[in-house]
Amino acid sequence: MRFAVIMAGGAGTRLWPLSRKGTPKQLLRLIDGTSLLRIAFERLGDLVPPERVLVCTGAPYAAQVRAELPEVPAENVLGEPEGRDSLNAVAWPAAVIAARDPDAVIAQVTADQLIEPVAVFATALQRAFEVAEADPSALVTLGVVPTSAHTGYGYLHRGAAVPGHEHTHEVLEFREKPDLVTASEYLASGDYWWNAGMFVWRAATFLEQLAALHPASHSSVLDLAAHPERLDAIFPTLHKTSVDYGIMEPVSAGAGTAHVVAVALPVQWRDVGGYASLAEILTHDAAGNALIGTSVRLDSHDNVVINTAGDEHLVGLLGCTGLVVVTTPTATMVSPLDQAERVRELVALVRAEAGERHV
Repeated sequence: MRFAVIMAGGAGTRLWPLSRKGTPKQLLRLIDGTSLLRIAFERLGDLVPPERVLVCTGAPYAAQVRAELPEVPAENVLGEPEGRDSLNAVAWPAAVIAARDPDAVIAQVTADQLIEPVAVFATALQRAFEVAEADPSALVTLGVVPTSAHTGYGYLHRGAAVPGHEHTHEVLEFREKPDLVTASEYLASGDYWWNAGMFVWRAATFLEQLAALHPASHSSVLDLAAHPERLDAIFPTLHKTSVDYGIMEPVSAGAGTAHVVAVALPVQWRDVGGYASLAEILTHDAAGNALIGTSVRLDSHDNVVINTAGDEHLVGLLGCTGLVVVTTPTATMVSPLDQAERVRELVALVRAEAGERHV
């Protein structure tokens, strides 16, 4: 059977103070009053029924996730007691699903992306399912066809076409976020796709690679699937690494017993990680200011102005250009837009100087 796992565990530090411990970015209703988590769930459409959708999130958010997705059975919301990076957000659900159905095929999707048109995404995901179902040795990733020389995304170097499957190629290697010159070369070559961080594979195939490359983690997640009451004891002991570093990159380089293939995803794709990417999807005024909430701008352009402090609180900008101004009921953050990726550094300082309650 087909299953889907929505990875929704990140705290969204780069969107502080909008995103806080109690309100992570995937639960913020930023897109026409809808959360990124809800959008990710609805994007699955008819490909996977709600009873076979699982969500891996932080334990503090589990109740909110269940409320946001009432269609998903409560036991399908897996709450991590602490963050152990994406490999474990993938491995734990894979072990749980394999215990339910040893022949399961899993789509791993994320709750921090916006994808249009949804119909094109559905076609690509259907194709990825078909590839994984036809080839038990395949780890399938979705490769976004690039529209610019973007330096904020990792890339997939694609190789030969996979016979019998349209728009599907072997993956020769994963490449880290490049500089602009390198990204421009990737774009011009036509041989590189953006790494979307979404995957489809047989549960058994993934777990076989985990056993080969991380045997201790493999043993632990099987134990965890069999004994969920031991979650708090087992989960913090799992090796902390990303699924790219831990599985996908080594397998693409010849480790393990599987091979990596990519299905083309020719969509408008945004990874809503920070304020620059969030600004792209917000309403803009005539001066290019991206806006949420109540504000007044005079001789100000190309700013990101977000006010969630309520209608009684007004934000005013005078003579400002290229700023991020975020006001919430309990915190305000101001930054040049071109430095907004450093918000994580600011959060660390807030934690050290102002206390945990402010993050």
